Amino acid sequence: MPPKPKAAARAKAAAGAKKGGQPAKKEKVFHPDSRKAGQLARNALRKGKLGNLRTKRTKKASGLLELYSFFHTALPPLEDADADADALMLPQLHALAQAWVARNDAALAAEQAARRPGRPKSVREMRIEELRLREQETYRTGMEVPDLTDAPTLARFRKWDVTSIGYAHLLRFVRISSAAPDVIVLARAPAAGTDGGLAEEEEDEEDEAPMLLDEQMDQT
Repeated sequence: MPPKPKAAARAKAAAGAKKGGQPAKKEKVFHPDSRKAGQLARNALRKGKLGNLRTKRTKKASGLLELYSFFHTALPPLEDADADADALMLPQLHALAQAWVARNDAALAAEQAARRPGRPKSVREMRIEELRLREQETYRTGMEVPDLTDAPTLARFRKWDVTSIGYAHLLRFVRISSAAPDVIVLARAPAAGTDGGLAEEEEDEEDEAPMLLDEQMDQT
C-alpha cells in the first residue's frame, strides 16, 4: 500500500533534517489590498526614490568637480607673491567660462568632419551638441562659479586638489552671465567661520542675487 501524501512529506522533511539541511520555508503571499502589502509597496517605493536621489547627487557632484577642475587647470600661473595682485579681473573669469562651454568644440568638429554627406549624426555628435546647448543656456541665464576675482577665494582655490566636493563650501561663489558680462552677483558665501573677507551686507545680498541678475537680463 503506497504511503499517504502527508506521511510522505513528513518523511521527506525528516530525511532532509537528518542530512543537516533545512526544509525550504514557504514564501508568504499577501493579499494585494492588505495593509502588509501596502507597507511593502511603500518601502519599495521609498528605497527606489532614495536610490534615484543618491544617483542624482553623485552625478551632480561629479559634474561640478569637472567644472572646478577645468577652471583650476586653466588658471594663469601665479606671478606675484601678493595674493591681491593675483586676483582675476571679471573679463578673465568670463574667458574661463567661455573656454569651459567650448571645451568639446574640437571633438564636435571631428565628428562632423567624419560624417559622410547624407548620413545622420552619430550618437556622440548629438550628445556633444546637446551638452553645448545646455551649458550655453546655463551661461546665458547665470552660471555659478568660484569668485576668482576675490583674492582670498582664489588663494584657497589654488590650494585645492579638486578631489572632494566638500572643499567648495570654503569658497565664495558668484553668478556671471554672457547676457550681462559686466554684472557679477554673489551666489554663495563661504561657510561660517571661514575668513573670506566678506562684509555682513554681502551675506544679506545672497538671497537677492538671482533677483538682481533677472532684473539686469530683463533690461537687456
